[in-house]
Amino acid sequence: MWSENLAYALTQVVHNFGAAAVLGGAVFVLWPAFRLENVRTFAWLILLAWGAQIASGGLFGLTSLYYYGETPDLSSIAMAALAVKVAAAITGFLLVAIYLVRGREWDRVRVKHTFQALAALGATALTAAAFLRWFS
Repeated sequence: MWSENLAYALTQVVHNFGAAAVLGGAVFVLWPAFRLENVRTFAWLILLAWGAQIASGGLFGLTSLYYYGETPDLSSIAMAALAVKVAAAITGFLLVAIYLVRGREWDRVRVKHTFQALAALGATALTAAAFLRWFS
């Protein structure tokens, strides 16, 4: 039981810090005033944070599979919330990756809209996480 709780707790730490960096990184770029000089640094942070979210989310399922021989039995609401989280994470990861590859060519408005979308995806994932947690 101790090793199982430790595995879940460490995974949750990575997942929580990833969630904070996903939303916080995008909001920081936009607030209080949009500054282009900070964007690429925070884009890398957000890319790594989305990667941590994806990896730690998968690790939750693998931990359950290892300790119980199956993944958690989720209600339909929790399953829908999980689908929303996965979609937000994949979309956020791809969007920030595209920005890092091509964003130097984008104008200020397009860059700002990209980070607004990244903030919205982070907020969506966090909201879905609450439903996933409490409807599991």
